Amino acid sequence: MKTTIRPRALALALATALATTTSVLVAHTALAQDADSDSRALRMAAIEALMMAPPERALPLLNKLLASEQDKEIKARALFILGQIDLPEAHEAILEFARNESGELQLEAIRTIGISGDPELTSGLGDLYRNGDARVRRAVLEAWMIAGDEDSVFEVAANAGSDEEFEAAVHQLGVMGATDRLAELRDRPGMSESLVQAFAIAGDTESLEVMARDASDSERQLAALRGLGIAGGPDDPDFFVEIYQGTDDPAVKDAVRQGILVAGDEESALRLFKAARNDREKAELLRLLVIMDSDAAFEAIDEALGGDGQ
Repeated sequence: MKTTIRPRALALALATALATTTSVLVAHTALAQDADSDSRALRMAAIEALMMAPPERALPLLNKLLASEQDKEIKARALFILGQIDLPEAHEAILEFARNESGELQLEAIRTIGISGDPELTSGLGDLYRNGDARVRRAVLEAWMIAGDEDSVFEVAANAGSDEEFEAAVHQLGVMGATDRLAELRDRPGMSESLVQAFAIAGDTESLEVMARDASDSERQLAALRGLGIAGGPDDPDFFVEIYQGTDDPAVKDAVRQGILVAGDEESALRLFKAARNDREKAELLRLLVIMDSDAAFEAIDEALGGDGQ
């Protein structure tokens, strides 16, 4: 007698078979992934072990690994270890890798050189900077910054061929707190905004105050006033008030207000509000106090409304 399989039963049978097959495939895939994960973990452990090995024994193995087809993360770790080996052969190896590699691993090699802080290594980045693309140049500047190599960064700024190159270099000098080097660049024409920002990043309020008082270069003066806010405010608590009250230039007054806002200098804002010479000025300063979310804003609002504070 021929057996007849109903459509619903057939569907259930197929679903069960498919589920069983899928479970088997998932299990095999998980085992394969676990095996790959274990193998990779073993390779990473082997690389870590090289940190404790004698440098002359570790170096050939690291060079061999970097020339292999290992994945980027493993090679990046190998580069870091190579950067810690204080041997001329290791220095040459990592510089050669940075010169000949491309993409993320090249940038990683450059960063590793910066982290090493070795002057012999960082000085070797000059050719890479001169011949590299924008990403390589940015990575080299960052490496010099990490290594504290003010001389190399200053040379880039002093000889910059474009505004963008100058701005990138002075920004790194600001991050490094290289105020003496920045002072040497102060009179460079057409570069005032980026240079003032670098002084602000470096926290050099003394230089910023000098530039903010100098009205001979209006662009630089306005940038310095704003920069003082970035730097946390001037050292002199009366500075913003004196500059604001000593000028009729709307641009200077606006720059002072911006500096006060960024610095969070509520005291100066309130002093200026109380001493304002006309209602328009009071309104500008009242808006400033409100934006700053200052408790003093309510006092100013009450005064503006003619209240008695009750």
